[in-house]
Amino acid sequence: MLDMLPKKIWSDPEATFLDPSCKSGVFLREITKRLIEGLQDDYPVLDERLEHILKKQVYGVALTELTGLLSRRSAYCSKYANSRYSVVEFDSSDGNIRYGRCEHKWLNGRCRYCGASEKEYKRDAELETHAYEFIHQDNPGELFPMKFDVVIGNPPYQLSDGGNGASAMPIYHKFVQQGMKLSPRYLTMIIPARWYAGGRGLDSFRAEMLHDDRIRELHDYVNASDCFPGVEIKGGVCYFLWDRDHRGLCRVYSHDGNDVSMDERPLLEDGMETFIRSSKQISILKKIRSMQEKPLSEELNAGRYFGFHTRALWNGTDGSLQTADGSSSYPVKKNKTGAFATKVYIAHGECWIEQKNVTRNAGDVQKYKVLIPRAGNPGGTILGKPKLAEPGSCSSNTYNVFVLGASASEANNLIQYLKTRFVRYLVATRTATQDMAPKAFEFVPVQDWSHAWTDEELFEKYGLDESEIDDVCSSIPGME
Repeated sequence: MLDMLPKKIWSDPEATFLDPSCKSGVFLREITKRLIEGLQDDYPVLDERLEHILKKQVYGVALTELTGLLSRRSAYCSKYANSRYSVVEFDSSDGNIRYGRCEHKWLNGRCRYCGASEKEYKRDAELETHAYEFIHQDNPGELFPMKFDVVIGNPPYQLSDGGNGASAMPIYHKFVQQGMKLSPRYLTMIIPARWYAGGRGLDSFRAEMLHDDRIRELHDYVNASDCFPGVEIKGGVCYFLWDRDHRGLCRVYSHDGNDVSMDERPLLEDGMETFIRSSKQISILKKIRSMQEKPLSEELNAGRYFGFHTRALWNGTDGSLQTADGSSSYPVKKNKTGAFATKVYIAHGECWIEQKNVTRNAGDVQKYKVLIPRAGNPGGTILGKPKLAEPGSCSSNTYNVFVLGASASEANNLIQYLKTRFVRYLVATRTATQDMAPKAFEFVPVQDWSHAWTDEELFEKYGLDESEIDDVCSSIPGME
């Protein structure tokens, strides 16, 4: 990340640097090391050089009291900047690496700055609030009353939103936005790549970033472990360089293991709303779009299409199917008997209910349907295994629903189509998350369902060349 900055900045005694999300202090330490080397001519005596660099050029905002201590240890060789062990003695124990305990500002159950859940994060004074100082300011410039040339960091990525399981909301984009408010000459941060596709409060951030031609360099890691060994981050990670004073095309570096390729191009291609990660993907999409076919996303139904929530549980006391929030309860049977003649496909199997308890789109119960799991697998087969839903069945919010009609063969042909590498490649191009909402199928064209499609037929139909076919087949595994 530091290598992206112009080399002359390391010999500039007036250049100033800020890490607004200090953890271990690694950025401040490495910046200081480069300035020590670059400013030898201006300050030949090392002690005087350190005095100038650490007091006039390098600044940080710690995330917690502990990371403040760690960062000062990294930059000053002492947890306390005013101790005799500090390589430069400051008047205060913080030095230029500040930590200020901050509180969330609650509004209608959420923090108006970061969106944290009041139920989850309203805590006693002795507990960590996770109210990070840099993003809990209307004007972040008030933290340090000065201009910065470089803002750099690896911000926190998410906060639990109080939902079930590992439900979390992103916050990394708020650090980027606050950093831009400071109007530095350069801004560089490393963040999850899920913002490419938006969602979870990221749609406006995605639009801002993709339309900003001051982002001059972007390094994209589809597999986060290529950047952070042993770490899995769904959708990968990226780091970028934003250059306030220069506009133009972006140098996009695609990292795949030890292989790195670079294309100079706009972040947002004509006719697209999301960032497309590789030139091969762009080429394939252009060929598909030239056919002007209807996208599959327009045929898919999401939400509680039949009125049932995803988190449906068996209630062992009375044998009913009950939603996790307790809002609905339906009498059920495990087998088809008597009036219980409608099958419901739920997250962990199936059950039977009365037809009258299908509260939405009951007319589609007697049609053939294809169910596509909402939970995908970005690092593997991309899609969960599609399921045939026969007449007399419906589903919970676990699935997207494609309603076909009276033809079982058309339903099976659609399932075969969804299993092709071609389709799953296009889904992977559109989304970097596990949530396979209908918009994830925006690049997938609708076909004639009377025909059972194969990858070879699809490659021929859309005129993919050998290199494009190889890209599809090498990046997407087969699916039974």
